[in-house]
Amino acid sequence: MADTTEKTVVTPEELDALEVRLDEVEQYLHLDEKRGRVAELERESAAPGFWDDGNRARALMAELSAARDDVQSVENARTALDDARTALEFAAETEGAEADEFATEATASARALERAVDELELSSWFTGEFDHGDAILTIKPGQGGLEAQDWTFMLFKMYMKYCARRGWKVTVNDCPAAEVIGIDRATITVEGKDAFGMLRAEAGVHRLVRISPTDAKKRRQTTFAGVEVIPVLPDDIDIEIAPDDIRVDVYHASGPGGQGVNTTDSAVRVTHLPTGIVVTCQNERSQIQNKAACMQILKARLYELELEKRAEQLDEIRGPKTEIGFGNQIRSYVLYPYQMVKDLRTGVETGNVDAVLEEGDLDPFIIGYHRWVTGNADA
Repeated sequence: MADTTEKTVVTPEELDALEVRLDEVEQYLHLDEKRGRVAELERESAAPGFWDDGNRARALMAELSAARDDVQSVENARTALDDARTALEFAAETEGAEADEFATEATASARALERAVDELELSSWFTGEFDHGDAILTIKPGQGGLEAQDWTFMLFKMYMKYCARRGWKVTVNDCPAAEVIGIDRATITVEGKDAFGMLRAEAGVHRLVRISPTDAKKRRQTTFAGVEVIPVLPDDIDIEIAPDDIRVDVYHASGPGGQGVNTTDSAVRVTHLPTGIVVTCQNERSQIQNKAACMQILKARLYELELEKRAEQLDEIRGPKTEIGFGNQIRSYVLYPYQMVKDLRTGVETGNVDAVLEEGDLDPFIIGYHRWVTGNADA
């Protein structure tokens, strides 16, 4: 399909439509205000004493970086639009091979512009308090026994690939190997632009149908895993945890497939006694760093719990609580008797299961979800 798209020469009408979408994105992002804010923050960051208050300075520099990114992204899109129009005009004014070259250039610029506008539109739909920030993603096995543990590991690798595709930084907080196959669970922290906004599309139950590699009779089996996505809380949100309310245990770390992550007792388990919430972290860092990571995740979960108590709208943060089993899945991954990945909320599907599971090509599903949930499914 990609080859056919590239061979179709872009039309002036298509460029006009892209320009309209770009104009709308500029309005959604309040770009004129952001340009003014960039200038204001640049002046403030250059003033003497700016770094006297380190926390405030870091917050303002993060705001400046995000505002600059938005402004630059739109300006780059404007440049791509101008390049496409210019190349298309030259194609109309020339003949033969030279005209074909200009037409190809115009089409390539238009396709790049279309992808950029898709990303800008997506970002403009993120209006939640934490949508533009980092995320904590947890995968847990559901119904299916050994198969579910293997399925959890497959999803873990899929999300690692997806984060790499988007250029996000990933810290693996916890990923202990199961006794026979797969992993018991996985928790990762994802740092990058719009990470929480994007990944909250993944919260829910994921269903796998395949011939079981653990079944000697090679029977088809259905198994499930649950994905939880919560935001990393900004520094200005303070969650107080009394020292007497937690129990900290230290134990030996292990990784997927039975490989040792660390030769010392560096893994940390923090139990919040009033709520029973348990958080573990066992990556390659020290005990102190692992405990700090556990506390960050614990604070995010306690904040989420407080939101649930106040508003009873947990689905706004991580999706509704459901049993990780039949009837509750958001997406199905079928490997036998046919091959298909289908999102049951949006209808987005593909027969290229390897691209999804092996290469982490999740954008069609994640972008499709956000188009659906914001009422832009036909955009």
